[in-house]
Amino acid sequence: MAVKNQVQLITYPDSLGGDLKSLHHVLNEHFSDIFKGGIHILPPYPSSGDRGFAPLTYLEIDPAFGTWDDVRAIGEKYDILVDLMVNHISRQSEYFQDFLKKGRQSEYADYFITLDKLWEDGIPVQEDIDKMFLRRPVPYSSFMIEETGEEEKVWTTFGKTNPSEQIDLDVNSEKVKQLLTTYFENFKEQNIKIVRLDAVGYIIKKLGTSCFFVEPDIYKFLDWITELAHSLNIELLPEVHSHYSIQYKLAEHGHLIYDFILPYRVLDTLINKNSKELLHYLKNRPHKQFTMLDCHDGIPLKPDLDGLMNTEEARKVVDVCLERGSNLSLILSDEHKDPDGFDVHQIRGTYYSVLNCDNDAYLAARAIQFFTPGVPQVYYVGLLAGENDYENAEKTGDGRDINRHNYNLEEIEQSLGHEVVQRLLKLIRFRNEYDAFNGTFTVLDSAYDEIHLTWRKADKHCSLFIDLKTNKTTIRYVDKSGQEIDYIV
Repeated sequence: MAVKNQVQLITYPDSLGGDLKSLHHVLNEHFSDIFKGGIHILPPYPSSGDRGFAPLTYLEIDPAFGTWDDVRAIGEKYDILVDLMVNHISRQSEYFQDFLKKGRQSEYADYFITLDKLWEDGIPVQEDIDKMFLRRPVPYSSFMIEETGEEEKVWTTFGKTNPSEQIDLDVNSEKVKQLLTTYFENFKEQNIKIVRLDAVGYIIKKLGTSCFFVEPDIYKFLDWITELAHSLNIELLPEVHSHYSIQYKLAEHGHLIYDFILPYRVLDTLINKNSKELLHYLKNRPHKQFTMLDCHDGIPLKPDLDGLMNTEEARKVVDVCLERGSNLSLILSDEHKDPDGFDVHQIRGTYYSVLNCDNDAYLAARAIQFFTPGVPQVYYVGLLAGENDYENAEKTGDGRDINRHNYNLEEIEQSLGHEVVQRLLKLIRFRNEYDAFNGTFTVLDSAYDEIHLTWRKADKHCSLFIDLKTNKTTIRYVDKSGQEIDYIV
């Protein structure tokens, strides 16, 4: 199937009304003509942590959210994108629980990466670990096996707890490949159209490397899983937070990729009122991408923009965001920080808040996103121009929850009454319906306090003009009668 070149929504299963049935109601009631590109439903599976990203299985929906029937009902009208955490599975999954009981005698033992799969004697070597791109102080967890009383150390790339809730899968294992095949066959049955391969960059563990996006090994796995997905008429979207050159390698291999560079570029442009870096970027990026400004994590900086950003300037942007209430996710390993010590992995806050809740700046940001070639995704908090939820972040202790507010039906109604939200919905409709966006994109030369972008297809053309001094955004387009119309965003 081809991914539609129209706007998608990103949402948790319970963030717009409380469950999947409510989500379906909200979509039909308020956004029936808005998300023609599809709906990315963040992990709706039974999970033991990380807000769905430590799934026990992909064969069930968490009963708190509903059932696969609810997902299929939404899928009758919208292309649905779901996540597959291809790198790991929950410690509470039946597979790992069986391993905890029986150890190496478990039929699932080969699903996991015991340390002897890396070091022959099973004893980790610090020199090897020092080379790795770490997401926690050590990349493994220790467990006691119930039946033998022996200790087993298994690979755990992610997780805030010790032992971790997220247990890595061994993608070299034929048993794991069979498990993944079962999951994809279920996705097909449930009418899923796109699967995001979450954390795919971490799947290859190889001594002497960073254990992140290990080439060429990762391509062998991607070729296998792409063939599997396409045989079931499912598109794949690999999710890799890394140096932009790695994204471009994925694009060269024919994969859809995420534009993790755009969110910071747009933010920097609007804060500093200078489009030089953004315009240079727009002229040189691959077009086959998913674009976003906000998501359930944060605005990426390192390593996504390594080599593309001046860290001195980036510090100033970060400081502005902190003044506006954001918090930060930082790089842990010294080797992967900048030489000057810059260590910001992501800025965490709503996109509306990082732009100081300035309606015109926010609409300018969305206009840039929608004119940038690619499939645009809008996160549900951004859709409703949500502000930082400090209470939520404080309650959970997770800084990312500042941008994960759950809206009840009354709050959704209230948000829809805001002028900025109605202006955004109008802009989304234009992006969905105007045919020139299926044509040719051009970045026009302009002063650095302006942005001028155009799309043209046959007799249809539209141009975006933003005055960064005032954040005034105008789209000039040719209507059905051939008249040129100025649309003030």
